[in-house]
Amino acid sequence: MDPDEPTKKKADMVIGESLEAISLAELEQRIHALESEIQRVRAEIGRKLASRNAADAFFRS
Repeated sequence: MDPDEPTKKKADMVIGESLEAISLAELEQRIHALESEIQRVRAEIGRKLASRNAADAFFRS
């Protein structure tokens, strides 16, 4: 975790739980939180792929 990154409160959501009792505003907040997490995970995948590609290129030469 980046020490300069502000501490974020963990979301009180459970994947797969019933959404019936959750307000429209809370549902929109969940969508935003999940989309942000998807972007964060995709960025990490990109970093890991770049690192692996660099290692592959190094060992091929």
